[in-house]
Amino acid sequence: MRSLWLLRLSCLAAAFAGTPAAPAADPAPASSTISVMSFNIRFGTAKDGDNAWPLRRDLVVETVAQRDPDLLGLQESVDFQVDYLRERLPAYAVYAVPRTPGPGSESCAVFYRRDRFEKIDAGTFWLSETPDTEASKSWDSSLPRIVSWVRLKETASGRVFVFANTHFDHLGSQARTESARLVRKRLAEVAGGVPAVLTGDFNCGEGSEPHRLLTAADAGWLDTLRQHTPKADPANEITFTGFGLSTGTARIDWVLATAGWDIIDAGIDRFRGKDGRHPSDHEPVFATLRLQPVRP
Repeated sequence: MRSLWLLRLSCLAAAFAGTPAAPAADPAPASSTISVMSFNIRFGTAKDGDNAWPLRRDLVVETVAQRDPDLLGLQESVDFQVDYLRERLPAYAVYAVPRTPGPGSESCAVFYRRDRFEKIDAGTFWLSETPDTEASKSWDSSLPRIVSWVRLKETASGRVFVFANTHFDHLGSQARTESARLVRKRLAEVAGGVPAVLTGDFNCGEGSEPHRLLTAADAGWLDTLRQHTPKADPANEITFTGFGLSTGTARIDWVLATAGWDIIDAGIDRFRGKDGRHPSDHEPVFATLRLQPVRP
């Protein structure tokens, strides 16, 4: 009887030994690619003649729609422009805070696809020596400048990251440098160790002190275009076009990402629509990213 029991036990053990072990659960499933777009849409109250906002607003919508980004950071977005885009791009939720109080103010609006992401938190700080003081400015800045950010959870994977958007001063070189220092510090605190992406019109080019400060090895940010295309081509990377009338000299619009992302693609969007028109006085820039897997 005892030998029969031992025989059954040995057969049972052999059966379990031949059964493959269940795979360990992935603590954080891999993200699919996330497309990012940064777009200075030119403030809508500018007296731009044939390029005035009412004459190009649908082209701006079309430019965004054909790129179809998951994340969109706007610069020079006046409240009525944000409202127009919000209405015509209903797939996106929007976070926008004016840099100065009252109607008609510009924001650094953040758009994110509502079917992919859940907003966990959001905030805005001013690029000044008193960053939590509304409408504050410092150094040689000509205007109050801001960073708006959202902490998002990708619903499919549960992964969390920060998306931030900014516009550095167009006149104050010291303000741009100090703004870069402040962005390094504050966004590191906001992110708290999760991956982050930063879009913006930085009003200075690659190799400038703000660019160097943000992309230095100890800063934690990567210039997605330069990472994707290591060989610079300055003449073909200019992002200020002045509607094709007064071209700038540098790539002043960037998408930056922390080391927690794989950079799949990055470039400059030169969409012109069926009539060959410039949608804004800046070219939009873009990147396609993927959150790197988290290892236990």
